[in-house]
Amino acid sequence: MNEQSVYHLFRDVCEKNSDKIAFRYKKDDRWIEVTWREHQETCKSISKSLMALGVQKGDKVNILSQTRLEWIQCDFGIIGAGATTVGIYPTLLPDEAAYIINHSDGVLIFVENDEQLQKVLTERDKLKQLKHIVIFDGSGKADNGVMSWQEFLQKGSAISDEEFEERANNIQRDDLAAIVYTSGTTGVPKGAMLTHGNFVFTSWSAAESLYLKPEFETLLFLPLAHVFARLIVHFCMRNALTINIAESIEKVADNLKETRPHFFASVPRIYEKVYEKITQGVEDAGGLKARLFNWALGVGYQVSELKQKKQSIPGGLVFKYKLATRLVFGKIQAALGGRIVWTVSGAAPLNVDVAKFFHACGILILEGIGMTENTSFTNVNRYDNYKFGTVGPPGPEIEQKIAPDGEILFRGKNVMKGYYKNPEATKETIDKDGWLYTGDVGEIDEDGFLRITDRKKDLIITAGGKNIAPQHVEKIIASSRYISQCMAYGDRKKYLVALITLDQEQVEAWATEQGVQYNSWEELAQHPKVRELIAREIEEQNKHLASFETIKKFFIVSRDFSIEGGELTPTLKVKRKLVTERFRKELEALYEAD
Repeated sequence: MNEQSVYHLFRDVCEKNSDKIAFRYKKDDRWIEVTWREHQETCKSISKSLMALGVQKGDKVNILSQTRLEWIQCDFGIIGAGATTVGIYPTLLPDEAAYIINHSDGVLIFVENDEQLQKVLTERDKLKQLKHIVIFDGSGKADNGVMSWQEFLQKGSAISDEEFEERANNIQRDDLAAIVYTSGTTGVPKGAMLTHGNFVFTSWSAAESLYLKPEFETLLFLPLAHVFARLIVHFCMRNALTINIAESIEKVADNLKETRPHFFASVPRIYEKVYEKITQGVEDAGGLKARLFNWALGVGYQVSELKQKKQSIPGGLVFKYKLATRLVFGKIQAALGGRIVWTVSGAAPLNVDVAKFFHACGILILEGIGMTENTSFTNVNRYDNYKFGTVGPPGPEIEQKIAPDGEILFRGKNVMKGYYKNPEATKETIDKDGWLYTGDVGEIDEDGFLRITDRKKDLIITAGGKNIAPQHVEKIIASSRYISQCMAYGDRKKYLVALITLDQEQVEAWATEQGVQYNSWEELAQHPKVRELIAREIEEQNKHLASFETIKKFFIVSRDFSIEGGELTPTLKVKRKLVTERFRKELEALYEAD
């Protein structure tokens, strides 16, 4: 972990493993292999092309694309040129992407295709510092200053290897490798500044915490705009492990069977989807199939309990488990490729019942935790030492403690340099002794295992790992003339729902115009016609939100939240915890039909 920079680590790995397969990606229905030597050459070409286009050390370069090999190669190419990578979620709206490009001072952007290009061109007049646009899939458009991927790579011929090496060898641990934007509670994204030292250290600490063998392979499908996916790339790179890149989230199930990885990292929603599919399938089948599955699962739970306690498994139970695996569990394991040794779940809390279910089926999910501000890693359960319902002990040389008010704090070389252009927020998040305040509340047991019990922040993290600032969503939904207040809900859930209060004057006027008959305001608020009206309004306002921010279902509260009712603070902020508890039954009912 003492490497001078990510580039120096990368170069050493490539030179020592030049003929080993670094990546596989699928094109025209076949998997194409890329060796570490080939990968290094492409990354160097990207660095040289960036230099030829005038990108200086410390300049910011944006990437707006789904997960693909070019994303990774551009990241290492940007880093090799001494510049800083700034990823942008491909699901963001044009103005949201433009904010990040402008705030990060992006001078060049890589876009995946015409769809993503259009987002940039729509906001082009506002992007004063952006000089170049490069498109992966598509042709160059000289009149718009857009270069094709091939045109871009040809630019590097103007830079000698000596010029490149002089630039790359000058990179230091404290130089910025990335700025990763995360949603704040105000809705304005904050850019976490991550250094080369952050990545070098964290890839080492994470790799030391995981059971890895030289022949292990993984399947990568998480978005690379999130530092969690980047960390996977870095610790695989450190160990020269092969990364298979999924075609898309929709193709993950197929790609698992094709690549047969030994491990993969995911967000909880993927595991939950598989769990739901299996259990619903068994329920629908009924009869002998259901009885056989339930017998096998009972055996699996017995084995799981003994493994968790690190106790030996009796011979009779070993026999039953082998039979259960042959008849039932083997099919589940085969669906994940058949070679899984362990998997990791991060970015949002994993339902403990889901973890126990998979363990009973012979698949170990190691839950961990990290946040953008600590390079996406502090804790993870170990392959030979795990406790379901916890996020495990910290990685080597990472300190953890609980503040007097219960907040979880971390300290280590994984902690960011600070927020870009936001020293005030930096001071609020990192104290003078280097402790990072997470906004999570938790407890540490006698073995050092951390359990998350609550969130101090209002930030919603969905089961898919998306960070959502609820105030941003609520403000847009409540911009409807018929909606008075909105409270979004969905922490640890697969999508957002909301409590809605109505603008009585506007709704009553609409009802009169529409000829809707009612005897009281309470009756009107719950009228089917009003519900249809609000559904249309929410559908319209959802167009102004990214897909993962949209409100999918809602419950109408017949009266406004108020200070008198206890739902609002004196400054008219919603008391989320109180309102959630008061309406928990109604909120949870919105998910029950799934």
